[in-house]
Amino acid sequence: MKVLMFGWEFPPHISGGLGTACYGITRGMASIPDLDVLFVVPKAFGDEDTSKVEGIIGANDISIYNKRIRYSQMSKQLDYIEVDSQLVPYVDPDDYYKLKSLNVGDGFKYFQTDEQGKFHFSGGYGSRLLEEIRNYAVIGNIIAQENTFDVIHAHDWLTYPAGIAAKEASGKPLVIHVHATDFDRSGGSVNPVVYDIEKRGMEAADKIIAVSNLTRNTVIEKYGIPADKVVTVYNAVDPIKSEFNNFSPKGVDEKIVTFLGRITMQKGPEYFIEAAYKVLQKMDNVRFVMAGSGDMMEKMVRRAASLKIMDKFSFTGFLRGQDVYSMLKMSDLYVMPSVSEPFGISPLEAMQSEVPVLISYQSGVAEILTYAIKTDFWDIDAMADAMYGVLNYPSLGKMFAKYGKEEVDSLKWENSAKQIKKVYDSVL
Repeated sequence: MKVLMFGWEFPPHISGGLGTACYGITRGMASIPDLDVLFVVPKAFGDEDTSKVEGIIGANDISIYNKRIRYSQMSKQLDYIEVDSQLVPYVDPDDYYKLKSLNVGDGFKYFQTDEQGKFHFSGGYGSRLLEEIRNYAVIGNIIAQENTFDVIHAHDWLTYPAGIAAKEASGKPLVIHVHATDFDRSGGSVNPVVYDIEKRGMEAADKIIAVSNLTRNTVIEKYGIPADKVVTVYNAVDPIKSEFNNFSPKGVDEKIVTFLGRITMQKGPEYFIEAAYKVLQKMDNVRFVMAGSGDMMEKMVRRAASLKIMDKFSFTGFLRGQDVYSMLKMSDLYVMPSVSEPFGISPLEAMQSEVPVLISYQSGVAEILTYAIKTDFWDIDAMADAMYGVLNYPSLGKMFAKYGKEEVDSLKWENSAKQIKKVYDSVL
């Protein structure tokens, strides 16, 4: 069986859990005989790890010259996004009128490309994101016409249009993987454009994989998808690389409590700071670390300053690779107070590093973990009590660290991949 898989990022060029999960899934699939993955990303940098996939195709390397696009939704999709460009500032006014003037009749569409007929893709999440999603769908249609495969697998809303385009070109079944919805990212104030793309992808898919029952229920209830179409497959975690086991001691006597993730509304950073303030009223020998970046970072710095606890707070910025594990190894407690977390791989990484974890009930990973402390994200009193208990009763922290590591070591991407293979079988 051959899988045409669409993602938006692939290690080492990742900005969060999506790229990590995609890589883990492909690694797991490599253990299944006669299952090959052709992985497509908007921009291939040339240094991706291709040892576990048949190959990586960069959409930026595909020319559209002299290619026929077989995609019945293409006109609707283009018109929708072009009209929306009046509302979403992804082009300047001159570019907008230039793009709109390229709309012609007679069933033809014209695109702006370089001299080789290739689209430019940033490979990120910039101001031209909607345009890149549209162009990615065009390339997905071409790739589907020029390659042989059995099933299409599209990860998250960014790639759903490409998955739909590939399905229309090939007639092959489409499986979409919901790693998060806009209800998670926005706290309920969904972007109508994103919601529409997500819903179209879900309706076009033959099967939908959700990363938790929490996410599965959102897909069913918020998007009106039949329950028998949605399957839960939990994520896993890669074993720690041997070189990551070499780390420097923290060099301070203070206990360290770590928040590691995007500093956005979804992750609940403000609840971490409020709980930290309560802990600092009871004990002084502790330091809180907020490792990550995001749109709420400045606000969190200001809040910590207003509470007069900046001398007990450190903001590291975004960490990756060795730095992530070094930070975890220095930690006495890892906290993920997410407001709405479809899954959450970082607690598993912390447990691998023999660090006790405190997570919110509103995270998908809470469904499968026994040896994790759980509170509601909004209950800062309970969160502060849990922090204080772990930091002041060493035997409690050791118990969670020991059994937590044993628990997480049993969560393997190979098992997740086998469940995904069953989903493929069900649509073929």
